[in-house]
Amino acid sequence: MTDDGARSNGVARILIDDEAIQQRTAEMAKVLDDEYRDDVPLLIGVLNGAITFMTDLMRAMQIPLEIDFMAVSSYGAATKSSGVVRILKDLDQEIEGRRVVVVEDIVDSGLTLQYLLDVLQRRNPRDLRVVALLKKEKADAIDVQVDQIGFTIPDEFVVGYGLDYAGKYRNLPYVAVLDRRVYAAE
Repeated sequence: MTDDGARSNGVARILIDDEAIQQRTAEMAKVLDDEYRDDVPLLIGVLNGAITFMTDLMRAMQIPLEIDFMAVSSYGAATKSSGVVRILKDLDQEIEGRRVVVVEDIVDSGLTLQYLLDVLQRRNPRDLRVVALLKKEKADAIDVQVDQIGFTIPDEFVVGYGLDYAGKYRNLPYVAVLDRRVYAAE
């Protein structure tokens, strides 16, 4: 899709196209394959945003793996984190003694991820890694563990490839900056 076509959908501009995402995801999958080749890691997708990235990541991996999901919320329908994190859906399996990889769509302030890592660490996994498609360049972000980052992006509100605004835009095949007019009334 051209940037003109994207703009008509409420997108200001395409930041990362589908081809770049797929290439970087394959590179990240190879690193995970190498690290976990003698194990069966548990990939934990953080719903709902990470589902697209996690699906492509695990399909690019060549080793046996298992998956589970958690849902946490700190945004609601806003464009900035509220700072209050809630677990909306917990894991279905125990992680004690397991090698765990948290798969995140985006690391913004770092607060949600830090909360999630604290919760998971108390469950005594063998080790805990984080793979994130995106990490924002934010001066006020906390220093949180992220072992692999797909792309570092400017501090703008992005949608697409699983990321949403008020439940919309997740289905876009690329990562795009949302047009400010869409959320100007906030």
